[in-house]
Amino acid sequence: MKIKSSIRSAKTRSRNCIVVKRRGRLYVIDKTNPRNNCRQGIKAR
Repeated sequence: MKIKSSIRSAKTRSRNCIVVKRRGRLYVIDKTNPRNNCRQGIKAR
């Protein structure tokens, strides 16, 4: 999963991309192409 500072380009990669907010983080989820998955938010520890 990629970690991006801006997910504007990530959510427009394909039609199946969905933007979801979980635990204060923004995720872009694509079930058909998991390589498009990315996250924006607090750095993981």
